[in-house]
Amino acid sequence: MDQYDSADHVAATLSPSDPVVCTRPHAARRAAEWFVDQFPGTVLFAVKANPDPIILNAVAASRINHFDVASLNEVRDLRAQFPTATLAFMHPIKAPEAIAEAYHDHGVRIFALDHEAELNKIIAATGGARDLTLCVRLRVDNSHAEMPLAKKFGIAGEAAVALMGRTRQVAAQMGVSFHVGSQMMEPSSFSTAMDEVEALIVRSGVLVDVVNVGGGFPARYPGMEPPALDSFVGDIRRRYDRFLSMGTAELWCEPGRALCAEAASLLVRVEARRDDQLHINDGVYGALYDAGHFAWRYPVRALGREGTLEPFALYGPTCDDSDHMPGPFMLPGDIAPGDYIEVGMMGAYGRPMASPFNGFGQYKDVLCTDDPFGSLYVPAQMSGYAEVSSS
Repeated sequence: MDQYDSADHVAATLSPSDPVVCTRPHAARRAAEWFVDQFPGTVLFAVKANPDPIILNAVAASRINHFDVASLNEVRDLRAQFPTATLAFMHPIKAPEAIAEAYHDHGVRIFALDHEAELNKIIAATGGARDLTLCVRLRVDNSHAEMPLAKKFGIAGEAAVALMGRTRQVAAQMGVSFHVGSQMMEPSSFSTAMDEVEALIVRSGVLVDVVNVGGGFPARYPGMEPPALDSFVGDIRRRYDRFLSMGTAELWCEPGRALCAEAASLLVRVEARRDDQLHINDGVYGALYDAGHFAWRYPVRALGREGTLEPFALYGPTCDDSDHMPGPFMLPGDIAPGDYIEVGMMGAYGRPMASPFNGFGQYKDVLCTDDPFGSLYVPAQMSGYAEVSSS
């Protein structure tokens, strides 16, 4: 893969007509090292956030050897790339065939579940295996997350108590897991969730071997300035120090966005301008899915433009009216067709979301050696973030 100093270098050298993914593996490695050094337990990378083998290699080089996988294809790909890694199949609902292949062919021994039918399915698909680590996914409060994740998965109340008791009977190791929601902005949400989880453990009377606090650790976006990451880890550490199972249970986390968001940016070209609307060559059917479906405001900068920043909405290249990203995205008021825009924080849920709809979806992939703008891990950048990316 070709290497460049920056997105500016890419634009000047290639004048690309297709969008370009600028990958920075050193940023993923730096973030992974931070989690390994600071989190008081085992760190599993949530592969769905970015399954690029380059990013996975960077994460593995930072002493992460545990991966949260959510599909059979992720299991296959990770096992091929990392034959000795620990894989945790943390999707609470899986096909019997996926469970069987993961267990028998790929050595997966860790599975999540959130209802008794899934427990029975796991038992049957593994042939009644007695070497399983089974994690019951509990539903907890998501009210402080920018993207709540409490509707689809998780069990609560008496049903959770009963499921933990049943799981304990068949699991070699029994764990609990939860998710406070994606892009969590309130550090105390983890300790609040651990209060809920501990109460359920007490009611169930089971011995817990794993407490998995999940993901939700944030990255920096315009309009979403999270507290420092060490405040989240500190909240978890302090609560776990007095957790009922602290002396017997392992503590896990599953960062995705916070670990890889800074590890890529997207270089797009302005194809047309209509007042405060810019038509660009990627959109919601591509790497900018979240910018349209969730009105996510990614940090942006226009290459070679220094004018006063003004608010713009973006439209993608397809024929669909819904290929619209309202923003607002703060860009120089004199931006014009042919200009390039670098969109930051695209290492998480960017390129993996892209589709070939309407004949689009082609990307150039390059490596960039500069640091991402708006970093949580490069202190010298933090004071200039708002000036570059928002207003």
